[in-house]
Amino acid sequence: MLATSNLAVAQSESPFSKTSKMLMQIAEAPSAVRIEKDIKKLVSFGTRHTLSDTVSTTRGIGAARRWIKSEFDTISKECNNCLEVSFQRSLVSAEGNKRIPKDTWVVNVMAVQRGIKHPNRYIIMSGDIDSRVSDPMNGTSDSPGANDNATGMAGALEAARVLSKYKFTSSIIYVGLSGEEQGLFGGQHMAKVAKEAGWNIIGVLNNDMIGNIEGVDGVIQNNSFRIFSEPVPVNLTEQQMKRMRFYGGEVDGPSRQLARYIAKLTDKYMNNLKAKMIYRLDRFGRGGHHKPFNDAGFTGVRIMETHENYNRQHQDLRTENGIKYGDVIEGVNFKYAAKLTAVNALTMAALASAPPAPTNVMIGGAVQPSTQLKWTAVNDANLAGYKVYWRDTTAPQWQHSRWVGMSTDYTLENLVIDNYLFGVVSVGKDGSESMVQFPNALIPKE
Repeated sequence: MLATSNLAVAQSESPFSKTSKMLMQIAEAPSAVRIEKDIKKLVSFGTRHTLSDTVSTTRGIGAARRWIKSEFDTISKECNNCLEVSFQRSLVSAEGNKRIPKDTWVVNVMAVQRGIKHPNRYIIMSGDIDSRVSDPMNGTSDSPGANDNATGMAGALEAARVLSKYKFTSSIIYVGLSGEEQGLFGGQHMAKVAKEAGWNIIGVLNNDMIGNIEGVDGVIQNNSFRIFSEPVPVNLTEQQMKRMRFYGGEVDGPSRQLARYIAKLTDKYMNNLKAKMIYRLDRFGRGGHHKPFNDAGFTGVRIMETHENYNRQHQDLRTENGIKYGDVIEGVNFKYAAKLTAVNALTMAALASAPPAPTNVMIGGAVQPSTQLKWTAVNDANLAGYKVYWRDTTAPQWQHSRWVGMSTDYTLENLVIDNYLFGVVSVGKDGSESMVQFPNALIPKE
């Protein structure tokens, strides 16, 4: 067991902890001008309702998804065909689905930027293609969906333009999901395909409304955003649930670690922007397209604006009592949407560059003056070593860290296990870090 024999190295800061020049460039790269152009184009299709026209070249969801594919194709050509662009189709039956009156094809548009070392490891950024008005079954009335969710879709396109200029060890998927307003059908199908095909998904970044800065409560704010995340995955075994109840981890599931990862990158690389971690799967009583991935056991979060304006969501275009209703282009702040797109691009670039996270992280230290951590070594040429993180049990973000080199068995002297929560990350030679892995078992007593 390694305890204090390598203490000088262990107490020093990681030699790979410098600010990344690549991430600094990516933080400034998304263009509000390009995002505005894409949102206006999506709005120009009149309606993108799941039940709208699929044949017209100018109106309806069919025209919208073909245009999105053409944009991904153009981006791919500019990076020497670095994207694998395709439609992903599923037939949703009307039987048992209140918002699907007849069997309907739900079509996602997907662009894969294949990783050069870990092609089956994916970080996914999603936006929604479809829109709706007051009546969720109305597929004919104008439904601009400028903020909900042309902003998320435009963000995915812009992130592809930015990140396709780089190469990463793991794969990135940019995707427009369909059928969100009718029942999260596009995400359900993609999650099902991912599970059946054995995709190793690092995380899903669902972007749903990233362009509004004026809340229905009158607050105007453009320097914060929200990250919604579930506390623990749904596929825990009964034994894991019992262990969590006894040893902790109720707010330390993989999705919550992804939220912390995003918040940390935002603090480091974004100017005048603060991430607000919301300890909920989604807004109260509502849902989004990260949920189907969470339901399938995958890591995923929702990224969105801080202040919503309900007068502009799911509304017929009208004016009543001097109040304008409807999700129109005038309600979108393009610079703000560009900032939140940058947050996504930063996160994907960092995770797609990092070595795989440690596995089988174990912890011990009951009735001891110190805390011991052990984990399985990562086999990756990019691996520089590991860092141990810890924080107060009531702290939302990791507060302390220690570089431990290539050690996979480390004792934190004089840190009583009762008073803190702990985790471990892999660190790449370029300074990139995996997400924090929370201990999932106790170190067996010898």
